[in-house]
Amino acid sequence: MSRVEKRTSTEPLLPAPAPRALPPLATLPVSLIMFAVFAVQTAVSSRYGFHRDELYFVVAGRHLAWGYVDQPPLTPLLARVSGELFGDDPQDLRIFAALACAATVLVVALIAREFGSGRPGQLLAAACTATSGIVLGVGHLWSTATLDILAWLLVAWFTLRLLRTGDGRWWLAVGAAVGGAMLNKYLVGYLVVALLVGLFAVGPRDVLRSRWLGGGIAIAVVLATPGLIWQAGHDWPQFTVAAGIGSDDGTTNRIMFVPLQIAYLSPLFVPIWVAGGICLWRSEQLRWARSILLGYLVLCVLVIGSGGKSYYALPLLLVLVAAGCEPTVRWVAARPARRVPVGSMLVIATVTSAVISLPLLPAAKVNAVNGINPEQGEQIGWPELADAAAVAWTRIPPEQRDRAVLFAGNYGEAGALDRYGPARGLPKPYSGHMSFADWGPPPDRADGPVVIVREGEATQRFRDFVDCRLVTRVDNGKGVDNEEQHAVVELCAGTARPWSSLWPDLRHFY
Repeated sequence: MSRVEKRTSTEPLLPAPAPRALPPLATLPVSLIMFAVFAVQTAVSSRYGFHRDELYFVVAGRHLAWGYVDQPPLTPLLARVSGELFGDDPQDLRIFAALACAATVLVVALIAREFGSGRPGQLLAAACTATSGIVLGVGHLWSTATLDILAWLLVAWFTLRLLRTGDGRWWLAVGAAVGGAMLNKYLVGYLVVALLVGLFAVGPRDVLRSRWLGGGIAIAVVLATPGLIWQAGHDWPQFTVAAGIGSDDGTTNRIMFVPLQIAYLSPLFVPIWVAGGICLWRSEQLRWARSILLGYLVLCVLVIGSGGKSYYALPLLLVLVAAGCEPTVRWVAARPARRVPVGSMLVIATVTSAVISLPLLPAAKVNAVNGINPEQGEQIGWPELADAAAVAWTRIPPEQRDRAVLFAGNYGEAGALDRYGPARGLPKPYSGHMSFADWGPPPDRADGPVVIVREGEATQRFRDFVDCRLVTRVDNGKGVDNEEQHAVVELCAGTARPWSSLWPDLRHFY
């Protein structure tokens, strides 16, 4: 055996060399898909109405801060910007969401290109993204998840460029993406941990020795610090909110994790992302990206262990879809007749995802998809809730109304009363839910009657409201079985204690 052969047989295998040049970007077809997604989103954005979270973000945007009890500042800030630029109707608020949806399509196509996909593979990646239920769903509503999925995919894309090229300067882009994501939601910490575990386990570890890593960390820390300082100054309420999600829905989230991973993208895409996972693990050409597959598995363990929602892991699953597009294209090219089932798969996925995720059905038919996607139903019935509250308010004698209070049980109800109440003669609403509690209790001089709007049974929080009687119940008029359907509207004579004393007991996070 020669000297060279002996050394080669005993040294660890090095990662396969990265390709010198990427395939050209499929600019025109990917742009057309992006435009189509944006056009569809804007065309249907005015149907139904605001989502409960959107109503909350609009109010939060009027109370700008570096943080809120349940989120960092970016989503409410952009809700405020949207209102200033475009207007205050649902379709105005959702312009940024539609843009983020189109950008998500582009980033997944770029990720597919990073794996060596040519124009057909990039086109398939863009099409799968544009027709996936989760991307369509979060692209229709303005929510923290809308920006979260895009930000996580940017982190993944920059990480892949770092791993493929070995150029440590990409750490700066990774740090900026992580820091920006932390301005929107702190869950990106899961992604960072998952990717680092993957790198330490299967490499390439050389990128962890880059002098640019410190710069990336510094950028992320600078961007995240104001929000973290706010959280620390308010006793870390985000942890309380997260614990509430885990305790209330943790068991259900764990049971439904795998089924929803499949359903949220589309069951028809399972062969593609399975092919992507296999390709990342077995292909010598993609050995440099093997840590992404392990990162996805670690992320799943973190989410399941904490009782988090299954969509938290979907951005890395979209990366696996991108990795599986080129093998799928090659599989189809081997037998052109396979184009028909693949094309049919995309058509079926488009129709089913659109019906489930977008407001296409008549409002009265939403119950047909509400069990799969309850966010559809949460866009219906808010003006009717304000109507019901107005019925109770008119029963207060006019001379007592300047001392009366309108109180909502949760932030969705409070946001709806804030949005639709003034046109119905209602005053500013108050609530102890989430950050509404931080925006203050009613003044103690407001010692008159109280109109309460709440869903569910009365809890201990309501024990200090006296002489309460049912006035009416909310009816959205469409028979939609959402959280506020049949919510209670009560008229109480007042409170047993001043609001300043009562307020701490009314505060709640879930």
